[in-house]
Amino acid sequence: MNKAEIHNTAAAPRFRREPGRRLVRQIARRYDLYLMLLIPVTWYLVFHYGPLYGLQIAFKNFNPGKGILGSSWVGFEHFQRFFDSYYFWRLLWNTLSINLFSLLIAFPVPIMLALLINEIGSKRYSKLLQNVTYIPHFISVVVIVGILTVLLSPSGPVNMLIQALGGTPTRFMESAAWFKTIFISSNIWQNMGWQSIIYIAALSGINPQLYEAAKMDGASRIRRIWHVSLPGIIPVIVILLILDIGQFMNIGFEKILLMQNNLNLESSDVISTFVYTTGILKGEYSYTAAIGLFNSLINLTLLLLVNRFARKTSDTSLW
Repeated sequence: MNKAEIHNTAAAPRFRREPGRRLVRQIARRYDLYLMLLIPVTWYLVFHYGPLYGLQIAFKNFNPGKGILGSSWVGFEHFQRFFDSYYFWRLLWNTLSINLFSLLIAFPVPIMLALLINEIGSKRYSKLLQNVTYIPHFISVVVIVGILTVLLSPSGPVNMLIQALGGTPTRFMESAAWFKTIFISSNIWQNMGWQSIIYIAALSGINPQLYEAAKMDGASRIRRIWHVSLPGIIPVIVILLILDIGQFMNIGFEKILLMQNNLNLESSDVISTFVYTTGILKGEYSYTAAIGLFNSLINLTLLLLVNRFARKTSDTSLW
């Protein structure tokens, strides 16, 4: 071995250790920031990554007395049982339809609200509109459902108005045909103001000179919104759309459970409520763990596909 090879061999460990030393020096310089990061990282490890160990019960016949390791393996038996069940297509359709209609109807509403607030010339009225639309977000879900029950009861204000107009009272909360409409519309009312905050912040970052230039070129207010405001917030819209689709199979479990009854079960029975009633109340942990894993895999697949599509069609994506 010549001198050059000996020198390279001796220097290699030093070069390999150099990135590690740089990392240690960086942490030492910014130790306060890393200490702040330690809390959320620990929280994620304990409550998000730690429970992944229990996913194996989806492939076992879990017995609480024997524990996870002591329970016997059954493979894909629970998945097959769910796919072959008579309620599989009903659960899947209800979950998909509620989320699809929410995405098509509810997702654009905060964008339009943000554009409206941005176009209001008076700061007083824009602040008033913001406050009025923010307030419902801070109302408890239990209170929201209570309000809906009172308003839509057979003797409530809505049915009284229908009777006054010559119509027939309707039991809205007990009707399967009305469940999705009530659920989605009340979600829009409750969350549109809160969800518009990010869009308002993005609109405030657009260069005002772009509006001035468009105005000097004779662009109307609609044209300025279309050619300046919307392009300025497109990256934010794409990111939030990807995140929403990544949660496509997840629905507001508490609200649906509170609104659910035997008369509207045909439309209100979704995967999350079924997992609660079957897994928690009836103790079928392995079966519902398999259903939950199936639900999460669909979310992950949709997230990967939509993120890839966004990366190919635009310059914006999560990664």
